[in-house]
Amino acid sequence: MKEKDRRSKNASVTAAKGRGAEARGGRHELRHPPARNAGPKGKAAVPPVAKPVPERARRPAAQEAAPARPVKLRHGDKPAETVPLILETAATVGYHLIDSGNGEKLEQYGPYRIVRPEAQALWPKSVPAVVWDEANAIFTGDTDEDGMGRWRFPGEVLGETWPMQLLDTDFLGRFTSFRHVGVFPEQLAHWSWMRDQVASAGRPLKVLNLFGYTGVASLIAAKAGAEVTHVDASRKAIGWARENQAVARAERLPIRWICDDAMKFIQREERRGSRYDIILTDPPKFGRGPNGEVWQLFDHLPAMLDTCREILSDEARGLVLTAYSIRASFYSIHELMRETMRGRGGRVESGELIIREGGLDGASPGRALSTSLFSRWVPK
Repeated sequence: MKEKDRRSKNASVTAAKGRGAEARGGRHELRHPPARNAGPKGKAAVPPVAKPVPERARRPAAQEAAPARPVKLRHGDKPAETVPLILETAATVGYHLIDSGNGEKLEQYGPYRIVRPEAQALWPKSVPAVVWDEANAIFTGDTDEDGMGRWRFPGEVLGETWPMQLLDTDFLGRFTSFRHVGVFPEQLAHWSWMRDQVASAGRPLKVLNLFGYTGVASLIAAKAGAEVTHVDASRKAIGWARENQAVARAERLPIRWICDDAMKFIQREERRGSRYDIILTDPPKFGRGPNGEVWQLFDHLPAMLDTCREILSDEARGLVLTAYSIRASFYSIHELMRETMRGRGGRVESGELIIREGGLDGASPGRALSTSLFSRWVPK
């Protein structure tokens, strides 16, 4: 959108940095949800523009993500493999991808149609331009993953949050200044798999959700019967997750909400002898912990996966890794996962998560939009 759109009366700025430098990996960097600054429903949420705070004043001194921990040399056969595996999110209750093209995507999130940038949508749009132009919310401004921007509302000005439901779990969608809306629907493929594992286990599974962000996956797991430990380095993300727990009427479900550096947490769990049956990990490309700990995906991922293996239970159901916007093939994380799980048996399944266009009605399958890489170890 042009600069004049950024100044329109319908523009709403979410002031706090979210997860683009909110980093949950390209799409996700530091993962801090925005401050609550929306006005009453139907009113524009336009906070005052804060004077920039010097970098040294707002960031703690950089630290290592965790004390050095050598990666163990594994022996034995590597697990069997399935490649490439394409996990598809099709239209479902609460969400579908309507159309994509020309570097953008048009999505249906609950009651709202939303337009956001999407660099991988290289093809022309297929739905008439008027449909795109009349979306409820359009992200404008910086199209870089880490760039801040604004939301333009062609019709009624919307508040900061709105009700959402996926896999029978209620939560809040939210307009952030980094284009994200509080949920990554392509993860439905992993969440459905996880829910099935929990429901069929015949016992309460222990689930660890690392870099858990807004807690949707944690709520889905807990509602299915799991005991969940949710870890995120952002206090605001933990606050948002707790808010979603209240929206989902799930306050009594067994979820531990932990604000901590992921690497430090799992290394402590290894020393304690803690074990988990399912581990979900969705690390950013770059991030910082609550005390300024530095996370670099390529530097720290091998040790993170190695530690995750150590805290898997003997009857574990799976270890799931998702990686966004990194300059690598899925084979990179596939081979890393197979080396990590050498001698443990089972199978490593790796490939891409995609979202399938569903058209205006959600029932007209179209093109597939690739969103991320993944690798998943399962015991058989």
